[in-house]
Amino acid sequence: MTTTRFSSQSVLAQGGINKYIKDVSIIPPVYTSTTYLRDSDNQYRSGLVYSRADNPTYRPAEKLLAELENAVDARLFASGMAAATAVFQALKPGDSIIAPKVMYWALRQWLKTFGQDTGLHIRFVDTSNLEELQESVNEKAPTLIWLETPGNPLWTVTDIEAVSAIAKSCGALLAVDSTVATPLLTKPLDLSADIVMHSATKYLNGHSDVISGALAARENNEFWQRLVAIRAQSGAVPSPQDASQLLRGMRTLFLRVRESCQNALYIAEQLEQHPNIVEVLYPGLKSFAGHEVAAKQMQGGFGGMLSIRLAGGEKAAIAVAAQTQLWHRATSLGGVESLIEHRASIEGPDTPVPSDLLRLSVGIESADDLLKDLQQAIDSAHA
Repeated sequence: MTTTRFSSQSVLAQGGINKYIKDVSIIPPVYTSTTYLRDSDNQYRSGLVYSRADNPTYRPAEKLLAELENAVDARLFASGMAAATAVFQALKPGDSIIAPKVMYWALRQWLKTFGQDTGLHIRFVDTSNLEELQESVNEKAPTLIWLETPGNPLWTVTDIEAVSAIAKSCGALLAVDSTVATPLLTKPLDLSADIVMHSATKYLNGHSDVISGALAARENNEFWQRLVAIRAQSGAVPSPQDASQLLRGMRTLFLRVRESCQNALYIAEQLEQHPNIVEVLYPGLKSFAGHEVAAKQMQGGFGGMLSIRLAGGEKAAIAVAAQTQLWHRATSLGGVESLIEHRASIEGPDTPVPSDLLRLSVGIESADDLLKDLQQAIDSAHA
């Protein structure tokens, strides 16, 4: 019998539900139980012992993500940070890590503090510059290379397949934060990455009402089993309610990401020639430094995130954010609503982010309305 492989759009709309739970419900139930019955001979053949390790509510979302990423397995975590830091906790003291210079600031801070405190040797390089990356690898072979592409908030694009070749040449693992790309635009495991990470709080959920993270693996190997054990032993799991809401959000992922990508590209193209904007950072623009790599490894769109740099510096950037009416001044990204944020003031004095930069998370509102709102805010700030 031939197995039909359906598109991501159809798989998402169904939520992968019928294949992964034995229930007649179209919407799977939420299992709130913290503990499970043993068999009469004292065994746990169901595989369920205690909800700190697993819960039936997690599995539909995990199996759906694994299918989208072409992974052998996936696991939900309590947050994106819990998922990301688990990867580094699975390493051993003295192991060497290469990470991007520009990346999600909270993880960068964690690596610089707690990561180094646990004995990890961490180097921050421009991972999009393959020559610089190779030089760092030649200096000291890493145990793990961590990528984030597109990289928050400059949206630097790194060639995953090329970095994978470098990683394999020195026996390193390759992990990729693909939160911004989502599995609909980039599939890192198909490009020979070993682990893919998502802050599921963002696009996977898409409604700014769930905190969750996820990891997916290309192989069910010793390192993956170590990650599964870390999740169970640390209790870094989401609540059953959050897992259920995450699955609900994932069922509209295709529609939301498609609309956000279209809106972001339109806004980026319109703002590129604005006299009071110094630079528009968006992988979909042909003028963007990483556009060619993005076009190669991002299929169906270039994401819903862009940044703009304002003439007039930090003062003008903060003023623009203050003048917007449709854009919400708030942290996070990937929701249906559009957000605007001055990142440098959030990240602090050691941030690599320019002080004239505003990060934009483009939602699913009218692109014309979002553009008009930005234009009036820029004009007001520069009046």
